[in-house]
Amino acid sequence: MKRNKLNMVMAVALCATVCFSSCIGSFKLTNKILSWNESVGNKFVNELVFIALHIIPVYELSVAADAIIFNTIEFWSGNNVIAQSTQQEVKGQNGDTYLVTTDQNGYTITNQTDNSTIGFIFDRNDNSWSVSANGETTKFMTFVDDNHVKMIGADGNDMIVELSQSGVMAYQEAARYGNFAMK
Repeated sequence: MKRNKLNMVMAVALCATVCFSSCIGSFKLTNKILSWNESVGNKFVNELVFIALHIIPVYELSVAADAIIFNTIEFWSGNNVIAQSTQQEVKGQNGDTYLVTTDQNGYTITNQTDNSTIGFIFDRNDNSWSVSANGETTKFMTFVDDNHVKMIGADGNDMIVELSQSGVMAYQEAARYGNFAMK
């Protein structure tokens, strides 16, 4: 119920932004995430990260932030706050202030009103990617060797995915038909 309401609000906000601003915008945040995703590894790793970032839903949130906040700021001010620096303070439409920080390990978005954060972190020690939110960090991908990664499976357990077309397709099928549970 709560997710359906959030989806409806985001759809209405997106439609209103597109209809009333007459500016599509550059979608810098989404493009930065996509560029980072393309640089993570080979095409199979990139596809797995792409799928994982849709499951988490990073891409959906970045498109919404771009469409509702960053592109609107770009339309009215002529400047895109994401393109300007690695740390930028942004006022949301609800009055909250967000601090978007990028560094060599990933991205962090902090709501300065309630101090909540979400981050995407690469750990070089164990060669893994994690998402961090609400004080909890969850690994969503760990490189096992040059040909395999460990990902969260549809049942919430870890599954080894081969970095090949067939391995990625098998994981896509699991994502499409399974209920992903974060551990």
